[in-house]
Amino acid sequence: MLDQAQVHKIAHLARLEITPEEEAQFAPQLSAILDYFEQLEALDTTDVAPTTRAIELHNITRPDTQATYPDRQGLMHNAPEPEGDFFRVPQILSTDEA
Repeated sequence: MLDQAQVHKIAHLARLEITPEEEAQFAPQLSAILDYFEQLEALDTTDVAPTTRAIELHNITRPDTQATYPDRQGLMHNAPEPEGDFFRVPQILSTDEA
């Protein structure tokens, strides 16, 4: 089991400011976490393929589709600086040639 001094050292390394009362509270909690890791180390994982998540996920986002905005005039009316049928935006690239 971790003692309060070890928790203090871990907190210092993690740049956490915790009180001595919190150190005493965290000692058994961190010890329980480390005990659980020891249990996991005992498992035979030779035939288990490495994974990044417990369940297999496929593309969970909506498909990309192109659509014309139905109220073009309303959209342009709300633009801060429309320029004809386009949006005027601040320049982001330098025109200086060095």
